[in-house]
Amino acid sequence: MIGPSRPQFVLFGSSIVQYSYYEGWGATISHVYARKADIVLRGYAAWNSRRALEVLDTIFPKDAIEQPSLVIVYFGGNDSSIPNPNGIGPHVPLDEYKENMRKIATHVKNLSEKTRVIFLTTPPINEAQIPHNIVLGELERTNEACRIYAEACMEVSREMNIKGIDLWSAIQKIDNWQDVCFIDGIHLTNVGSKVVSKEILDVLKEANWEPSLYWRAMPSEFGEDSPYDVVEPDGKTTFNMSDLIFPDNDQWD
Repeated sequence: MIGPSRPQFVLFGSSIVQYSYYEGWGATISHVYARKADIVLRGYAAWNSRRALEVLDTIFPKDAIEQPSLVIVYFGGNDSSIPNPNGIGPHVPLDEYKENMRKIATHVKNLSEKTRVIFLTTPPINEAQIPHNIVLGELERTNEACRIYAEACMEVSREMNIKGIDLWSAIQKIDNWQDVCFIDGIHLTNVGSKVVSKEILDVLKEANWEPSLYWRAMPSEFGEDSPYDVVEPDGKTTFNMSDLIFPDNDQWD
């Protein structure tokens, strides 16, 4: 543990989370909160909500000295794949998926009074772009299945009184979304990731949480003025850069 202590934001989910630092939304959130919060990545490619439940107590121990201020959860894309007749693979039936997400929400919400939760739904997919998407003669992943599981995730969010972000709908508002939002039909390009980061930042800005987790409302670490700050053109005053988010603060609102 290094100091000073900062609020901790945890990104917990499958490959949409694990790969979120590859020109992705996780990197953007980390950039915006660079001097305000520690962003902790707990992403596990190919995981479903069943596997998440198996490690929930390990990743989020209830007796931890410090508990996260925010947990962003993403599961559903792998759960929504078709069932395998041999009983293997990532598919999780819809009702079980919803119950798993309820359990995740309950566990995380109860970590502390300050811990906030955001659920991300599965994004849409481009079926034609996914390599090896035929299993036993059927499409393994379909955009219609993603829609159903996205709606289920939003239903659980409302039921559990937590913030939910409908990525399935948000990404499809982009012009030519099928062509520009995916690396491989599933995982997001920079264009797709910008939608995710904007939706998250909008929720953090608008949420009526105390304390606020909106980046402008949070103090910057070591944000006090210093004679070692950058000197202004007049040669007599300095400029405090502690709240400057490159390249332009207004870009992140």
